[in-house]
Amino acid sequence: MRLHNLGNRIKKGYTTWGCMWEKGSCLQDSNFCLENIYRDEKKPDEDSVAVPVQSRITAYWPDGTVKWTAHTADSALLADEIEVRAVAGGKGGHTELQLLTVERQGGKIIIHAGAAEVVLEEGTGSLLSRFSFRGTEVLTGAEPVLLLEEHDKGREEEFVRIRKYKALILGITLEERGPLQAIVRYEGTHIREDGERRIPFVIRMRIGYDSPELGFEHTFLYDGEEDRDFLKGLGIRFLAPLSGPVYNRHVKFEGDYGVFHESCAHLLSWRPRVPDGIYEAQMRGEMLCPEGEDGEVVNTVLRDMPFWDEFVFTQDSVSHFSVKKKIKDENCCYIDCLHGGRSNGGAALGSEHGSVLFSIRDFWEKYPSGYTFSGMTGNTAEAVVWLWSPEAVAMDFRHYANRGYNQVYYEGYDYKGADPFGIACTSEFSVAAAEAVIPSDEEVVSFAERVKFPVHYVGTPEFYHEMKAFGRWSLPGGDTEVERWLEEQLDRAADFYRDEVKQRNWYGMFNYGDFMHTYDRERHQWRYDCGGYAWDNTELVPTLWLWYAFLRTGREDVFLLAEKLSRHASEVDVYHIGRYKGLGSRHNVRHWGCPCKEARIAMAGHHRVYYYLTGDRRFEDIFDELKDNERTFLNRDPLGDFYDKEEMVYPSHARSGPDWSSLCANWLTEWERKNDTVYRDKIIVGMNDIRKAPLRLVSGPDFEFDPESVHLRYIGERAAGGTHLQICMGAPQIWMEMADLLEDEDWKQMMAEYGRFYYLPREEQMKESGGLIGEREFSLPFMAATMGAYGAERLGDKALAERTWMHLLHALIGGGCHDGFKTTAVLGRGNQEELREIPWISTNFAAQWCLNVICALEFIREYLPETLQEADRLAAGLDEGSFRKA
Repeated sequence: MRLHNLGNRIKKGYTTWGCMWEKGSCLQDSNFCLENIYRDEKKPDEDSVAVPVQSRITAYWPDGTVKWTAHTADSALLADEIEVRAVAGGKGGHTELQLLTVERQGGKIIIHAGAAEVVLEEGTGSLLSRFSFRGTEVLTGAEPVLLLEEHDKGREEEFVRIRKYKALILGITLEERGPLQAIVRYEGTHIREDGERRIPFVIRMRIGYDSPELGFEHTFLYDGEEDRDFLKGLGIRFLAPLSGPVYNRHVKFEGDYGVFHESCAHLLSWRPRVPDGIYEAQMRGEMLCPEGEDGEVVNTVLRDMPFWDEFVFTQDSVSHFSVKKKIKDENCCYIDCLHGGRSNGGAALGSEHGSVLFSIRDFWEKYPSGYTFSGMTGNTAEAVVWLWSPEAVAMDFRHYANRGYNQVYYEGYDYKGADPFGIACTSEFSVAAAEAVIPSDEEVVSFAERVKFPVHYVGTPEFYHEMKAFGRWSLPGGDTEVERWLEEQLDRAADFYRDEVKQRNWYGMFNYGDFMHTYDRERHQWRYDCGGYAWDNTELVPTLWLWYAFLRTGREDVFLLAEKLSRHASEVDVYHIGRYKGLGSRHNVRHWGCPCKEARIAMAGHHRVYYYLTGDRRFEDIFDELKDNERTFLNRDPLGDFYDKEEMVYPSHARSGPDWSSLCANWLTEWERKNDTVYRDKIIVGMNDIRKAPLRLVSGPDFEFDPESVHLRYIGERAAGGTHLQICMGAPQIWMEMADLLEDEDWKQMMAEYGRFYYLPREEQMKESGGLIGEREFSLPFMAATMGAYGAERLGDKALAERTWMHLLHALIGGGCHDGFKTTAVLGRGNQEELREIPWISTNFAAQWCLNVICALEFIREYLPETLQEADRLAAGLDEGSFRKA
């Protein structure tokens, strides 16, 4: 497979990417070879150079051959274009390299990685006891830290107590041990002196061969009491050795423009006067060795000047950061050093011993983040990487109301269902060694840049399309006026959400990555305060829309949108422990606020693309949580409020979509990841039950469901919430992949029949079903366009293809208006000098319309009208009662 560097990112540090293989072409014992591809216009042939690579299998085809692999290499050795080849007869899917080694000595684990060495000690609360590079100790400790804030309100006074917790590491696993990279996985929690435990964590640490850098992926789970346990501080404290005089000790923090740089003792004196050249050299970051008369002056000054022992750098909001410092005296105050807007998070501290670089990924986007460097005048600095800075207001996990607002604000049910217990959040950061007293400004900025935008290799849209990666979707086209118009709308929609994140400041640890649900044209604001109209929480699968949009275009900005959405939605919107484990919360003012807790929000189908393209190990945890997710239906029947428990035969319910289809996404993912046919068989059980229903896939979609046997029981024609829910939450895409993997022609026929039936006139639906469907409505037909298009292709049904396009075009074209997703400008609204808005927009519409167009173009492109005039005539064939954007 050939791949290229996404977005031409800085090639430095280790990178991991995914490769897809044609069915039957890559065996499980294959060895993987990586070559650089250089294109020289003067040479007719391509030149290639081999590069060391570490490989692992991440998915299998049903015949047991390899489907997806993940590969790791030093990006500094890679060209902009590379090729990974599979050679049969290898060993375990790894190249034959013997570089990185692991040694165990009693309770110690020593990772020898060339110039780098990491020592771990089991049975302690520390992540490491030593990190050395080129023989120099860089770090001598690393420990998770937690601060929780508790409020006690009296009639006249309010007390705020901050409780400090230490780390309790419960397990250390060498999750990956290859020739080039090791990944250590820590599981633990935070504990107080009185034994109280709070906020479990999973931390991954990456060590690369000959690499001065350690990469961290930090996940915490909220298991507190929302009325009491406010998050005040969360991070990891590192210990870094220092040496030499205080004037050779420095800190740097990246600002909006340039880098803030100070020494712990500036050689800037009124009397006696330090020669200007010494201070200038100090501020250039040079190591000073003043001798003779200069040395005497410096020593005199040092006896009578303040030494700055602690520096605090905080991004406390989306638009403000600050730096403050103090001397080593508990009774003295901090002084302000700098205020600014947004920092990318580069930071460093150093002394004659060497220096350490730090950078938190998405530093300002996932505020409040920061660093505290203290002990700078001693032998060991404490450097706390704050993922939630204690300088900011504590995170309040309580809900905005003590009830739900079902009818007015679309919140599912009127009872309160907000519960943060079990949600999670993952952050990434890196730490690196440097030899200088303090790294240059350029090094600090460059380090932050590549932590924020790590180098990543991807294939071409044409390759993914040919491989049918993640099902059936189209490549962009532009042969006709209407094709060009459709592509323009798809681009506009993606551009709008990309820009809206920036315009509306959809940032912060618990928000970044998500979009709002519905727009309020009168307030020129999203309905952030209106129950189910606020945060979207994967409603109507914007995840699939954006990932397909990336696969078909290769756009880096779309990749970033989809990446951040997957990271957020897989963590914050979902429960990872507790009574709702494996379920997610429907859209709401708070991400965990809606009373509806359903499998569709959590399903693996949202995030498979990201996992297979990046090999991100965190998603393996998430997929493991979901593989037997049907058991949650015993605790939380998704239709429990619609049916009388006394009349049920099976203990729960599942709509064929989105409930059962979401379980299928989980089972399919586990089947392909582990080559475990138990999960394939779970899918087949439900498929066979649906086959037996009177109208096959058209039946239901409400079924009774037995989580133990995973059988579905037909209970008649009823669609709680509407028939469109059966197919607007990713079911068509999941079902198509299932059918292809199982080579089930009958299921494909059932999907085709479903698509045809959805678009039949009401009288014909009643006739074909023998009146069985009763009052069931097949609403919002533009959301069924993928099914209609699939049916039209398989059945060769031109009329169905035209009806499908009629509904899709009618939804966005009205009265000859072709503006589509065009934005308009409004002055002095939304706190913008010029606000760009789409007054009618909803993320439900944008995600579903775009996703269905992307799929329909693959199946029935040839039936698309060629001109906009023809499209207008086709769309006009529907009455005004049919769905159209407001």
